[in-house]
Amino acid sequence: MSQKIEGSMPAGATLRAGSVASKISSAGADRSSPIAAPEANDSLRLTGEATGLQSLQKELSTAPAVDQSRVQAVRESLQNGTYQINPDAIASRMIDLDQQLAG
Repeated sequence: MSQKIEGSMPAGATLRAGSVASKISSAGADRSSPIAAPEANDSLRLTGEATGLQSLQKELSTAPAVDQSRVQAVRESLQNGTYQINPDAIASRMIDLDQQLAG
């Protein structure tokens, strides 16, 4: 199937611009006046998990970044020579972290 292109519109084709313009003008829309927004009927309801996460976020945001009492206790035990290092616990936690990161 081929069609010859002559640069003019076929006889059956019409532009709809006039009908669109008439609909706009018949609606009485004045472009200088503001358009009223529809009444908002949307609502948002959080799940229990989301609410829990929000409360946890608030709690963490108010907590200090460093536990100064724990830092002081470790500092004193290092100075006294009583700080105990448990290599098995450290290795176990490193393996747990690696497994969590691997998925």
